[in-house]
Amino acid sequence: MSSHANNPKPQITRAYVKPDDLPEVNGKYITEKSLSGLTWFRVGGAADVIYLPTDADDLSAFLKNLAADIPVTVLGAGSNTLARDGGVRGVVIRLGSGFADIACDGETDIRAGAGALDVRVASTAAGAGLSGFEFLSGIPGSIGGAVAMNAGAYGRETADVLVRVEAITLDGDKRELTPDALNLGYRTNGYPDPIIYTAAVFRGVPADANVITAQMDEIADKRGTTQPVKSRTGGSTFKNPGGASPNGPKAWKLIDDAGCRGLRVGEAQVSELHCNFLINHGNASAADIETLGETVRQRVLETSDIDLDWEIRRIGEVADGA
Repeated sequence: MSSHANNPKPQITRAYVKPDDLPEVNGKYITEKSLSGLTWFRVGGAADVIYLPTDADDLSAFLKNLAADIPVTVLGAGSNTLARDGGVRGVVIRLGSGFADIACDGETDIRAGAGALDVRVASTAAGAGLSGFEFLSGIPGSIGGAVAMNAGAYGRETADVLVRVEAITLDGDKRELTPDALNLGYRTNGYPDPIIYTAAVFRGVPADANVITAQMDEIADKRGTTQPVKSRTGGSTFKNPGGASPNGPKAWKLIDDAGCRGLRVGEAQVSELHCNFLINHGNASAADIETLGETVRQRVLETSDIDLDWEIRRIGEVADGA
């Protein structure tokens, strides 16, 4: 899902960043790589530089020595991210295999790196006979993004199982934070300072592994029949205006009532299976997808007087002439 940093550094004053502008690292720099291959929508321009840190120490040293005018953007699994066609200036930080470890920590806790996929954490918990993580199997994305937006599904959210997080400030300082410090709400993280999550510890409840697995299978079956999981999509597009309340207004229903089911802009379409999903049929641009989303928002506002908030994170710049 999603950014692990709440805010970028101040906008860069130069037009382009090169590895020569950046600190020496143990990790890897990749220049001018299209973000279309790193996001689930399969759209987006190039990043000036993508940085793949080897571990938290490498990331910390990088941030300590990075020039203050170079912005950073954190990209996780790319499941709930729309990368604009004009690309991303500065450095895109991608937490890879060095941040993907998952391990049991005592009898009830699991520690997972920010790059670990949510579904892998759920599977690890099931194997350990720990309940409470089943909802993660229904959330595409990684743990860093789950913490950054308090991701949730099927009546549960990240805050329900979170014990503490490990993070690094944009100045390179390492911190450990409790959920209270993050001020987590419905699809929001209220931590006041820009920060990058590197790992998290979660707590489950011992239960029968077979029962847990059956619940995860049920979630998988439900997703497969109600969501366009095999399409190029970014997951839920808009937040439910009613938040987590089961009786509050649902984004999909408002979109459907506004007559937007199946609505298209170019190769981008509102899913006919689930109206809160946008689909790239293969050749859509990021501009097509964003225009479609804004059209949906306008129609919902006109028909229901409700202003939908984007749940998908949009990064980068609009292409010239778009």
